[in-house]
Amino acid sequence: MKKQESHSRHEKIQILYEDENICVINKPVGILSVPSYGNEKSVLGVLEEIMRKKGSYSSKHRPFAVHRLDRETSGVMMFAMNENAQKIIMDSWHSMVTERLYRAVAENPKNPKKRLPVSGLIDDDLAFNANNVGYVPEKKSGKSDLNDGKKSQKTVPARTHFTTILCGPTHTLFELSLDTGKKNQIRAHLASKGYPLAGDKNFRAKTDNFHRLCLHARTLEFTDPFTNQKRCFEVPEPAEWKSYVEKGDLHPALPAWISVRQSDINKAKTVVPAKRRLSAKEKAHMDFIAQGKRR
Repeated sequence: MKKQESHSRHEKIQILYEDENICVINKPVGILSVPSYGNEKSVLGVLEEIMRKKGSYSSKHRPFAVHRLDRETSGVMMFAMNENAQKIIMDSWHSMVTERLYRAVAENPKNPKKRLPVSGLIDDDLAFNANNVGYVPEKKSGKSDLNDGKKSQKTVPARTHFTTILCGPTHTLFELSLDTGKKNQIRAHLASKGYPLAGDKNFRAKTDNFHRLCLHARTLEFTDPFTNQKRCFEVPEPAEWKSYVEKGDLHPALPAWISVRQSDINKAKTVVPAKRRLSAKEKAHMDFIAQGKRR
């Protein structure tokens, strides 16, 4: 049974398809895929609310996560609709999913000579910092610098395929696919090549025209493990991304996280000179009004 519903009261989650085993949705930006800490709203929780409102929620028919999108990422996402379906989908994920495509707007490197080719593969391993943000460790002498001074840094393999859709004067629109689905993989891989995604605070992007991370899960194609049917769902990225890349951001306003930090730096650099303490002899030659002004 196919659906085309937009639930404005539920974080504008759009259900693209739903049957007894699978639910495919268009995830909005700014909401977690699954619950994390506290009672923060998540896509999983919103789906449960929708099902309860319809009267279709039960212990045997409820959503289960099979993959995730970062909070700041929008786009096509799948859920299993019962526990058995979750196991089947997760066990066969790499064979059943035939295509997952992302679109991203990234800032161009300062040095034009360091621009990526039209297409290629980034296969640098990822590490994760104390805040669980993925990044590519710096390389020294052709080898990854995996020593933090105390113990070896753990890394995981990651492979990202990229194709340039449009290259503008200040930004590039990429299409990307993943051989591995590691946390922050696209963001970390592109940033390591000098292409931080627009709006990406974690990788110190200098532009934030859309007040969001410019990363969108555009296409999900798979063979339904329950019917053996080929299914493909596609939600285009915001149309304004293309025109933004074409024109370029030649006079960008600094994102809030950079503006605030710069003001703090400027404030810290402002040094008020200390007043020299007068000697008893100097005070003796001043009247009491002049002495008061010195305090």
